Amino acid sequence: MNALFGRAFEDLERYEGAPPQDLWLARLLARDTVTALVATIDETVVGGLVAYRLDKFEQATSEICLYDLAVEEAHRRRGIASALISRLQAIAAEAGASVIFVQADYSDPPAIALYERFGSREAVLHFDIKPAG
Repeated sequence: MNALFGRAFEDLERYEGAPPQDLWLARLLARDTVTALVATIDETVVGGLVAYRLDKFEQATSEICLYDLAVEEAHRRRGIASALISRLQAIAAEAGASVIFVQADYSDPPAIALYERFGSREAVLHFDIKPAG
């Protein structure tokens, strides 16, 4: 799935440059706060989604952050991304989450159009803050 993300986001270094070891992935995927979904055709991964559940402090609820979603270029416009999001919606409902949120770049109209079919758009600012040190 990371190879798919690297190709789709044109960022091979981030997604394949320092792959995590199997133990890291096993611990990560064992958490009930992490969702990783794949879509396959003939046992080949053609779509993938990664989301994280964030338990809230101010209320006894959680939110789901849809962090990565991609479909191989040759398989786009066939409902794969929509199917992955629909499955995430079911998982979020089972977990009692209040919302699923996702960030889209202004330079990615197809992603914006996809997400608008599922929810409402909010104009927000995103900041990357580096850890101390």
